[in-house]
Amino acid sequence: MAESPARASRLPRRAAAAAALVAALAGGATGLAGCAKFDSALGQQWATVSFKADTSIATLLKVRAACSHIPNVRAEALPRKQTPTAMIYALTYRTDNASDANLAQLQQCLQRFPSVQGIQFGDSGDAG
Repeated sequence: MAESPARASRLPRRAAAAAALVAALAGGATGLAGCAKFDSALGQQWATVSFKADTSIATLLKVRAACSHIPNVRAEALPRKQTPTAMIYALTYRTDNASDANLAQLQQCLQRFPSVQGIQFGDSGDAG
């Protein structure tokens, strides 16, 4: 039995509508993933440690190891090329989930080392 002409003309429109719906859903999912990444970036916090100009890389690594035990504070990866110039501002701790007490512990730990010149606390709201 052959399909009626009216029914046959509706099939391509339904297929096109279904394809458009799938494309819209995929686009929406991509958009939501982008929003999640954006929201994640907004919650980023860190502490960057600066050292005196004559600080050796060995001393910087010692400071990094000594202060990496604090809860909710994680040392970021160091640069591949570890020259004194590259390392002077290379020690950064991620503090996204750190409490005020955690940050105070970090500050107290870092202040024990005379080679530490300062600590700059920042968050993603500071950028731009």
